[in-house]
Amino acid sequence: MPAESSPLKVTLLDNVKAAMRAKEKERLATLRQITAAIKQIEIDTRQDLDDDSIITILTKMCKQRRDSLSQFEAAGRDDLAAIEIAELAIIDEFMPAAMSDDEIASEIQAVIAEVGASSPRDMGSVMNMLRPKLQGRADMGAVSGLVKAALTA
Repeated sequence: MPAESSPLKVTLLDNVKAAMRAKEKERLATLRQITAAIKQIEIDTRQDLDDDSIITILTKMCKQRRDSLSQFEAAGRDDLAAIEIAELAIIDEFMPAAMSDDEIASEIQAVIAEVGASSPRDMGSVMNMLRPKLQGRADMGAVSGLVKAALTA
């Protein structure tokens, strides 16, 4: 009996079909990379992934593209940088809307109050509470800096 598929996964598969019909080779290649990464983890863990797990995969793929992009730009490889930019744009289509700085700050304050954090030693527990709420919607490296600043203030 097949499990319910995640809405994000269904959307991705529909986009693969649309790209095949429209003969969009570059888009199709990127979408297939995404679906292959999802399928690989599903096979490894022997379970269907939910939207949150898929967003985690997409976040990792975005980070990889950004890292490659900065290296290609530093090396003057504009041709390869253009490919990374195009792939990043396609992956970003499936990411949740980014949170504003004010939304992030209020979420940080709410979690700090909820956990009762008062010093940088409490940063781990604050980040553990924030990660599921902000994953894919905010740069977790920047969030970490904001949490540290809030706890040292």
